[in-house]
Amino acid sequence: MKLGVNIDHVATLRQLRGVTYPSVLKAAELAMRAGASGITAHLREDRRHMNDADLEQLAASGYRLNMEMAVTEEMVAICSRLKPAACCLVPEKRQELTTEGGLDVVAHFASVKAAVETLSARGVEVSLFIDPDLEQIRAAKECGAPFIELHTGAYANAGTERVAAELKRLAEGARYADSLGIRVNAGHGIDYENIRPLLAEVPHLNELNIGHSIVCESVYYGLEAAVKKMLERMATYQLG
Repeated sequence: MKLGVNIDHVATLRQLRGVTYPSVLKAAELAMRAGASGITAHLREDRRHMNDADLEQLAASGYRLNMEMAVTEEMVAICSRLKPAACCLVPEKRQELTTEGGLDVVAHFASVKAAVETLSARGVEVSLFIDPDLEQIRAAKECGAPFIELHTGAYANAGTERVAAELKRLAEGARYADSLGIRVNAGHGIDYENIRPLLAEVPHLNELNIGHSIVCESVYYGLEAAVKKMLERMATYQLG
């Protein structure tokens, strides 16, 4: 099973102060060095975290890039030009904190199908970020998408009484997609605790895309090294 590391929140941290650091390219390098299979980055229409220059750098880096994107003419054009290894078509709302729910392939079938065809022709591996709904999975197949990414947010946010039901939905969705010949990825809200039951109950998973929990964990386990480095610099440059 592959791990795609979403580094959007590295860019979020940079944007908070309007500076040039931390570098998303450096974050990608560290994630790949640690064993990630690829890097995921969401270029939002409002450019709230990742920007065009970030995607240019990541696409040119040689690392396997999965570009998350809305189904718009602008994003399809950018993805067609950059030609990342993969892209994931997601729904997008301007005011949302993070992606809310899966893409409604049924309601937007024509535009999604057109995007899948255009991007596939450019050699981009296309995935659709959808809820584990059988009708949506069937529509994904009819669109010609070779991959889906099951939205695990409902599972991640479920109270104790709903966890089993959400895992069952995900498992049924994964089995149905596999029966149609669609490869299955998963992502959203996966952390170091809820990953265990997810992997125990949901079959046919090819790749997990995880970002927020990994970036949060890096605050703890990368912080000591950062503090020591700063103290070393202070000792080197202090007066006297």
